Amino acid sequence: MDIVKIICAILLPPLGVFLQVGIGKDFWINLLLTIFGLYILGLVHAIWVIARER
Repeated sequence: MDIVKIICAILLPPLGVFLQVGIGKDFWINLLLTIFGLYILGLVHAIWVIARER
């Protein structure tokens, strides 16, 4: 299941975070990072959240 979340995170980082933790502070942080951080910051944060939440 983590592979699906990582693939979703690569395509759309907030989606990967949403699938992992739902709509919470990590989702909103990731959304802002993706919008204002030119995608790469959101991607790094999404992978980190998915790897951290086990």
